[in-house]
Parts: sequence; structure tokens; C-alpha cells
Amino acid sequence: MRHDESTNMKPVDPSYWDKLVADYEAQAQPFTSYFAEAALRTLQLDRSTRLLDIATGTGAVALAAARTGAQVMAIDFSAGMVQRVLSHGVPNIEARQMDGQALELPDASFDAVLSVFGVMLFPDWRAGLREMARVTRPGGSAVVAVWKDEDGAATNLLLSQLRKALYPDLAPPRPFPGMIELSDPQRLSAAMIDAGFAEPSIEEITHDSQLKLAALDDADRLFELIPAWNTLAPEQRVAVLGEMRSRAEQDRVGDVLPIPSTALIATARRR
Repeated sequence: MRHDESTNMKPVDPSYWDKLVADYEAQAQPFTSYFAEAALRTLQLDRSTRLLDIATGTGAVALAAARTGAQVMAIDFSAGMVQRVLSHGVPNIEARQMDGQALELPDASFDAVLSVFGVMLFPDWRAGLREMARVTRPGGSAVVAVWKDEDGAATNLLLSQLRKALYPDLAPPRPFPGMIELSDPQRLSAAMIDAGFAEPSIEEITHDSQLKLAALDDADRLFELIPAWNTLAPEQRVAVLGEMRSRAEQDRVGDVLPIPSTALIATARRR
């Protein structure tokens, strides 16, 4: 993908994600899979479980859940992401293109509903949580994973930190409202209750993202998903990249730079 293509689209546009399926699967999924599996461990899944994965992306949650034997429906607003999940040919995964803010699904039709780093990106994240509650059967389970830092995690987080340090007067990209609101454990719990869930429990999990230092040689491709990079001028990118290389020399482990990233995993019961 050329750099100008990615900067002309927005993350709220499905076509943005359609063009990034391969890069997302290669760069993001190996990291997010750790949190997806942690989220699934909060549930008791078996062959009778009907599970919905909202904003599935390239299917980290869906694929892990399917290995338990659960009957999985994976939805995403990106047709490209949905096709990637279907390409695995897993018999107990059904994948459909769908807006998580207005699910085309019956009430109380799932035993468990998850959104791992999905609902937090919705323009109307409150509607996303309400829809999660609507399609969960009474007594069923919900899991919502969000980043604890409103700047996200992994390279997103590192770039934002360096940008703020080098250019404190430079207006940052407008963050997703859900990432701001739900990054606080108390507000996350309150939002789950308001949506129709009960007894929310919040767990913090930290895991290192592994930034391969060789990838910095093609920074525009590496960071093409990240607004904190795309909104920098060319000379600012050079300065940020230089600072990142300096940090890497201090903190590297072999040929990678670990980036500690913390998620909040909220579990709750449908009232």
C-alpha cells in the first residue's frame, strides 16, 4: 500500500481496514492474541456455547474460541476482515459483515459476547455496549477489553509518547472518545452497568509488544496504521524516528524493543 492511500482514509471507514488486512494480521494480531486468549479464559466455553465476537478484525478471538468447540459468530464492519476470517475454513465459525452499533441479530441469542479492542473504537460506543447487552441472554456473559492508556498500546503508544515529548505544543490526533472514556476502570464498570450488565469485574493485564528494530528501516510502512505518525510533517517524523532509535539502543532486548502495554478486561453478567 502506498502511504498516501492510508492517510486519505479514516479508521471509521470500512475501506480503511479492507486495505490493511494483511498488515494488520502480520503486525497486530500476534500481539492482540495474547489479550484475546486472556479474555477467553474468563469464560467457560464448550460445544454448547453460542459466542459472538464483535469487531473481530482478522479473527484473534474467533479462532481461539473456536478451538474450544464453541459455536462462534464473528462480525466486523470491514468486508475484508470478514473474508480473512472465513478464509480459515473453520466449520464452527460463521463470519458476517455487520455494524456493531446496530447488530442484525435477535435479542438474547448468545451465551457470551466479547469485544476485544473493538467497541472502544466505535463512534457511538455506548450503542455498541447496549447492543452487546441486547443480544446476550439473561445470565450470559460479556467481556470487553480496552487499553488502559487512551493512546492505545504497542507502537501507537510509543509514538504518542515520543511525539508529546518532542512536540508538546503540537495538537495530537483526536482520540476515539471510547478510548478516553473506557480507559478508566471505574468509568468502564459504570458503562457496563448502564448498558444492561451486572457485577462487572476489571482485571489489568500487561504484555510487551515486540517491535522488531529492523522494521524501523521502513517506518512509513510500519506506522501506516497510526494517526500519530501520519499527522507528522516529514522533518518531525525524522526526529521522532531518531528518538525511537535512541531509546531502542538503551532498552532493546536482542533485536527487539519491548513496549509494555496494559489492557483492562471487563467481565460482567447480563441482567
